[in-house]
Amino acid sequence: MSKNILYFDLETKQSADEVGGWGNISKMGMSIGVTCDSASGEYKIYGEPQVDDLIRDLQRADLVVGFNNLRFDYEVLHGYTTLDLSQLPTLDMLVELQNTLNHRLSLDSIATATFGVEKTAEGLQAIRWFKEGKLAEIAEYCCYDVKITKLVHEYGQQHRQLHYMNRFGKKLSVPVSW
Repeated sequence: MSKNILYFDLETKQSADEVGGWGNISKMGMSIGVTCDSASGEYKIYGEPQVDDLIRDLQRADLVVGFNNLRFDYEVLHGYTTLDLSQLPTLDMLVELQNTLNHRLSLDSIATATFGVEKTAEGLQAIRWFKEGKLAEIAEYCCYDVKITKLVHEYGQQHRQLHYMNRFGKKLSVPVSW
């Protein structure tokens, strides 16, 4: 029986500057969260009123896969729950890659080098959209990030490596074991 993997990402209502710095991630508030269920292929979009449903779905997964979800996404959700989400079975690809390379990579550098695609926006744009009431744009952007996260994870599983662009624009590879 295969594991039920839940790919996950969220966007916030406020930036680090607006909440007093990166030590206050739990105060940023979730604007939109998105999951993709590996068993059904279904994407689910959660607004802030559905944050409890999102947390429940994360708890039900055999494995939650994200990119910087331990330090960022879970911390945002800690503003809504007393549960320690870091105890969930989680693969944070950023953490795994950072442990191997001793430096951080962006999801965009991996997507560009591995698939020739780029992210459609970035987190600060999503915050501007939230302030403008453009939740559909945030949901679309977040769904795209979840899709890239899923593709990166699956590529790493299949090929046991990922490609990335270093800061000088050179394509490099890194072994992975997930």
